[in-house]
Parts: sequence; C-alpha cells; structure tokens
Amino acid sequence: MHTRNVPRIDAGYWAAIVAASMCGTNAGDLAAGPLGLGHVRGILPIAAVFLAIVLAEKILNWRTVAFYWLAIIVLRTMATNIADFATHDMKISYPVFVLGLVGFMILMLWADRFRGAEGGSVANEGMRIPTTDWVYWVTMLTAGVAGTALGDWFAEDPALSLGFIWASVLGAPIFAAVLSLAYRFDLTKSWYWTAIVVCRTWGTDLGDMLVVLFRKVATRPTALWISTAITAVLLASVIVMWRHRDTGKWRGQLSGAVPLKRDG
Repeated sequence: MHTRNVPRIDAGYWAAIVAASMCGTNAGDLAAGPLGLGHVRGILPIAAVFLAIVLAEKILNWRTVAFYWLAIIVLRTMATNIADFATHDMKISYPVFVLGLVGFMILMLWADRFRGAEGGSVANEGMRIPTTDWVYWVTMLTAGVAGTALGDWFAEDPALSLGFIWASVLGAPIFAAVLSLAYRFDLTKSWYWTAIVVCRTWGTDLGDMLVVLFRKVATRPTALWISTAITAVLLASVIVMWRHRDTGKWRGQLSGAVPLKRDG
C-alpha cells in the first residue's frame, strides 16, 4: 500500500486493531452461520474481496486509511473461519494448531530479514507500520488465525473454565502488559507481531462476549448481526475521532514537500 494510506502506530492504532479484531470475529461467524457460507466456502469470496481492496488502493489516487482498515477487517473475517475450520471442524487440538502458526510466523519474520528488510524497530519514520507487502499481509492473516484459536482455547477449554466474559476481562491486563513490553523493547517487528497476536486473542473473546450477552435477549443470528454492526461502528468511530484529534498536530508534517512512494 502507499505510505500515505497506512496508519501511524499510536494509541489510536491499537484501539482500532482491538475494534477490528472484534468486528472480524463477529463478521466471520456471521458469514459462516446466518449468511450460509460455512467455514470453507466463504474463504475464496472473502479472499477475492481482500485482493479487490488492495488493487483498488493501488489504482485509485485516494489518500485514506480506509483501504488499510477494510483490508484488516476482511483478513480478520477470513482468519476466523480458517481457525474455526481447523479447530472445530477438523478437530485439530488448540496447542498443536497454535504452535504450528507461531512457527510459521517465525519463519515469515526470518524470510523478511533474509530478503533484506529491516529487522529493527518499526516505530520510526512517523511511527508507520511495517511495509505492507505480501509478507505483511500473510503474517497478519496468520496472526488473526492464531488469535482466534487462542481466544477460543482460553474461553472454551474445560480445564480453564473461563468462558468468554472472564476471558475478555483477563485479556485486558495481558494485552496492556504485552504492549508495554513491546514499547519497552522499542517495538521491534517481533514485538509488534506478538502484540498483534495478543490483541487478536483479546478481540476474539470480546467479540464473542458481545454475542453471548445479546443471546440472552435474541437469537444467535440476530445477536451476530447486532454485534457485527456495533463493532463496525466502534471501529469507524475510533478511526474518525483519532484522525480529528491528530489533524492539527500533524497538519504541518503532512503539508511538507515529501514525495510519496509505494510500500508494496
């Protein structure tokens, strides 16, 4: 994506990532259930939507972070169905599945360094996210799958007996602690992706918690529709409010004569 269309890494970014994780969790369940796509049939159409978003961002001369966040939601939706297919339909154990995903993410980070990408802090050059090339998006999808599996594991494992409400409550301090450590170690790429996985995990439990709460007064399809709508509005609100908050602060930098370039 163009540099101009990717968000900065700040508090607003992490708040939006949490909201996107919740929205993608509900959207994935909505697509698989009430919309009738299932865990497998919906993967190709969702992937096509993602590719259309990326292509549109490259072709259209628009300056907006909407492309990035739409791509994030679509990937998160796909990740939900991939994780549910593997753990619910194929019955792959959570530990085995998660370890495999973590190993794949480590492999992607290694491949990123092997091709000459910077391996240090990503919190530089205006606090932009890492280069949004194919490696970034594959890793983001993998992080979403891992987060979905971890969130379900913590909430549904009989040995833990947490449920989605308690898993959501406990997820808040865990995410805060990991994010604090990530910045303490200068937010290297490995810490960035660790924070993303933990965020996805917490977002999974938060999204499912909303459905559980609405199920007390509505059917599951209705609860999914309501939860998806609420989390989508929440994400849009975070993006718009944070953008307005920073408009004055960053206007001078954005108006500078700095050539824009493509990141991937």
